[in-house]
Amino acid sequence: MTTSVIHRRAFLGAVAGAAAGLAGGASGVIQAAAQATSSGSTSLVYVGTYTEAASKGKAEGIYVYQLDPATGGLTRVQTVPRIVNPSFLTLDRTRRYLYSVNEVAKGGVTAFAIGANGTLTLLNTQATLGADSCHLSVDATNQYLMVANYSTGDFTVLPIGADGKLGIATDRFEDVGAGVNAARQEAAHAHMIAPDLAGNYVLGVDLGIDRVNVFRLNTLTGKLIANAIPTRIGDIPVIGAQTKPGAGPRHLAFHPNGKFVYVINELDSTIGTYGYDGNRGTLAPVSTVSTLPPSYTGMSTCAEIAVHPNGKFVYGSNRGHDSIAIFAVNADTGALSPVGYEPTQGKTPRNFALDPTGSFLLAANQNSDTIVSFRVDPNAGTLTATGQVAQVPTPVCMIFG
Repeated sequence: MTTSVIHRRAFLGAVAGAAAGLAGGASGVIQAAAQATSSGSTSLVYVGTYTEAASKGKAEGIYVYQLDPATGGLTRVQTVPRIVNPSFLTLDRTRRYLYSVNEVAKGGVTAFAIGANGTLTLLNTQATLGADSCHLSVDATNQYLMVANYSTGDFTVLPIGADGKLGIATDRFEDVGAGVNAARQEAAHAHMIAPDLAGNYVLGVDLGIDRVNVFRLNTLTGKLIANAIPTRIGDIPVIGAQTKPGAGPRHLAFHPNGKFVYVINELDSTIGTYGYDGNRGTLAPVSTVSTLPPSYTGMSTCAEIAVHPNGKFVYGSNRGHDSIAIFAVNADTGALSPVGYEPTQGKTPRNFALDPTGSFLLAANQNSDTIVSFRVDPNAGTLTATGQVAQVPTPVCMIFG
């Protein structure tokens, strides 16, 4: 059901206090470790982390790095401290503003302005009206920030001002239900929300109820509306997609052609391929593949998924097997076939990211406090370690500026 926001809830004191401390002065906000060089020679990398002991966090906040396009190495540019559990990050469409979740009991989001050299300056924070905010994205019109709240199983919408600041939430869409895995699916657990490539629909992934929701976002009211399409036989509506019971969908990625969607399932370590109709907002299952080698018998869960910019390969991370699974894409059907499994040279690859050119893949090993750089073969899809390793406390998310 959809719950409209009538009044603002109290935001977590720790987050508000952190924001107040950051706003107190630039010297308390930024610790520059290196000067930014020209944007043409490097790529900026923003790293979200866990900072709280309850999350086994060790970090100070958000870290800004530069990627060397020759070596794949990372050089730290800035540390933005006292941001509470900024576990996931996103940019607005103009790339002038960065937004971070605050993954805590009373979830929040924090807005930053991006300077000429890529450094961050705090703008404001807002409550998400949910618990443990874990993913966020900006809608196609650049008017709204959309957030997934894991523990309360809901999706929140917040308006973005002309100055990049976030307004009070305009909507909160609550998922209901449970899954077959009593330990992990006792209730709905929203894990990701993102617009499709054409900007017509918004997809919301829920691990707890094994579902990929499809919404329309009303840009006049800032409210999410479930997309219900009647079938050609009878009047049973098609709303999103249901995964295999107990699969636990976590994240998704679109193929560059917009015709295929790849959903990585955390709990059963699989990737589902779906045909996507961007005109109707419907998903049709194509195939499902395991992210693990057939011989592997240990415990493992999936985390991140990405499609190479050339559309030929899909990558997914395994936590336990501690690897990046590599798949080739069938250009006609979108179906995946295994290419290989590259060890991430660390523990628990919570996240990874491909640079915009598709030349490098950076793997964030959350439990060994490293980001490891790999060179990507654009023809074979394979990964080769560059030898470049950055020491980063509990890295959770990386995005390129």
